[in-house]
Amino acid sequence: MRIRPDRRTRYGLTALLAAALLLSCTNAPHPEPSSAAPVGHPVSPSPASSPPGSPTPSPSLPPRPATSPSSSSAPPPPAPPTGRPSSDTPKPPPTAPATPKPPPAPGTSSSVVRSTASGGRTVALTFDDGPGAATGAVLDLLARYGARATFCVTGRNATAHPAAVKRIRAEGHRLCDHSVNHPQPFAALPRQQQEYEITAAEEMIVGAGGAGTEVAWFRAPGGAFTADNQLIAAQHGLRPLGWSVDPRDWARPGTPAIVATVQRELRPGGVVLLHDAGGDRSQTVAALGRLLPWLIAQGYAFDFPAV
Repeated sequence: MRIRPDRRTRYGLTALLAAALLLSCTNAPHPEPSSAAPVGHPVSPSPASSPPGSPTPSPSLPPRPATSPSSSSAPPPPAPPTGRPSSDTPKPPPTAPATPKPPPAPGTSSSVVRSTASGGRTVALTFDDGPGAATGAVLDLLARYGARATFCVTGRNATAHPAAVKRIRAEGHRLCDHSVNHPQPFAALPRQQQEYEITAAEEMIVGAGGAGTEVAWFRAPGGAFTADNQLIAAQHGLRPLGWSVDPRDWARPGTPAIVATVQRELRPGGVVLLHDAGGDRSQTVAALGRLLPWLIAQGYAFDFPAV
């Protein structure tokens, strides 16, 4: 029997639709096999089963642990400081111990001397700031009365008047270091500058006096002694030299005032401060001309300061 064309077309379309449905069913994902009971046996709900309506967790992932109410996704706060530096904090280098200062030269004291070497009824006459214009007249008076004295000279003046330094030595007097330039206030200078003033002055005095020149003392300008500059002097073999009588002749109070102060304040073994430079010293020279015979009449012998 012959089939009409319209029916063949319908049969062809039907066959195509059936093939498409079959192909769609073949490519659909198959459900995972479960551990459910065989068909016909109902599954009893277990105590751990989720209640009806709750999503069932995937069996391939472990359950997420419960989150405590205090936890959060923010990072934990930093621990409070313990007061100790962390290992990453650089530690300061250890402080080097202070370099100990060298002790005084053997046999030299750093204390300020204000008395004569021999003690008893002796006096030490000292003249500061020279050599100067009055140094020659002072030396002439000392020679006339057979007196000895100590001259505290500056390095600058010693270099400028080497002949006077040599005469001081030649006539039996002693020399004292009185700094290079007589700066004041001396104690306010940096330690290095004070050391220079002391040591350089000594070299200059020795250079002016020639071979064999000795300097035994250091007198700070203005008497501005400190423990530090006393030690510097002693480290270089110089005894700090002070005084016990100051008639303030440098202020030119008048010849009678200079004489009266010395006569009133002098005690046996005393050290008298006078000046042979640093200004007009005519009052000092006149006062010395009156003091020398008085000292001899009082039984005083002329001595040097203690060392």
